[in-house]
Amino acid sequence: MSAALGLKAKPIAADDDSDISALINRLTAEVNQIAIDKTKSIQQITNQMKMLALNALIESSRAGAQGAGFAVVAQEVRGVGQQVETIARELETQLTKRTGDLVASIERMSQRSRGERMVDLSLNAIELIDRNLYERTCDVRWWATDSAVVDCAASPGAATVSHASQRLGVILGAYTVYLDLWLCDLDGNVIANGRADRFRVVGQNVAHTKWFREARSLRSGDDYVAGDVENQPLLGNAQVATYCASVRTGGQTNGAPIGVLAIHFDWEPQARAIVQGVRVGDSDKARVLLVDSNFRVIAASDGQGILSERISLSLDGQRSGFYQDRSGMVAFHATPGYETYRGLGWYGVIVCGA
Repeated sequence: MSAALGLKAKPIAADDDSDISALINRLTAEVNQIAIDKTKSIQQITNQMKMLALNALIESSRAGAQGAGFAVVAQEVRGVGQQVETIARELETQLTKRTGDLVASIERMSQRSRGERMVDLSLNAIELIDRNLYERTCDVRWWATDSAVVDCAASPGAATVSHASQRLGVILGAYTVYLDLWLCDLDGNVIANGRADRFRVVGQNVAHTKWFREARSLRSGDDYVAGDVENQPLLGNAQVATYCASVRTGGQTNGAPIGVLAIHFDWEPQARAIVQGVRVGDSDKARVLLVDSNFRVIAASDGQGILSERISLSLDGQRSGFYQDRSGMVAFHATPGYETYRGLGWYGVIVCGA
């Protein structure tokens, strides 16, 4: 695997659900408006009928006994008009209530569909990074058995250090997702690295780092350490995810530990490619995030708050889901891991503006 990512983020198109829901909402609103307009027309006609009936009653009263029969007809017309008006009002009330209920139901369905789509996209983002980082765990365990690395750890003389550095440089030339590879002795001293011309780290001691302490106590060559994303001062303060494996005698899985190989994954550009590759719609006003187990932002599609911002996630005991808060819709999915990589408790998160 060379180039930028072990697994490239596939473009993910938004579903058509929102468009369909918008169409249904529009048609329902049009039906509702038509019903209102027509019932108002009926009410106007009945008002005219009532006025005609009233005028007829007035004229019949002026005609006296001769207008009595006409007064009966006028009363009937007036009664019919009132009945029609009542029916029109009931029709308007029932239609507007039903169409209102339909619009509300469609809105709920649309929100649910949108939420489920965002959860799926959150899963997609975290799955892509999981599969990518699984490859990192394979790389470090494999390269820790390289004969040049093993020989240098066993006997760090000028010749073996030069050979190991050259070999690490060759690996870096093919695997461009790494900033540097470090071979350390068991005291935490860096004895060789792949980019000595760029990063002068040989002679530096990293025994204080969490990833080295954990790697120092690995039980076999099959085990590995997956470090949290951090700024690494010895690499120009770049954002890296460090993976470690123990170097063992003869390159054997159960050989005695003689060193630690640390590989520094160039985190920021790789993670950015993944979160920016999640195809949410423009109307979603979405921010795609990867957050660690402490809800610290470790990747963001807008490039903001990386390694400094913590978000508040309402998980409610769930590994995935969505909910509404003041900022809008929040969707999340916990890391599922991949193969032997169990994940670090990270989450894919999508925050959609209101």
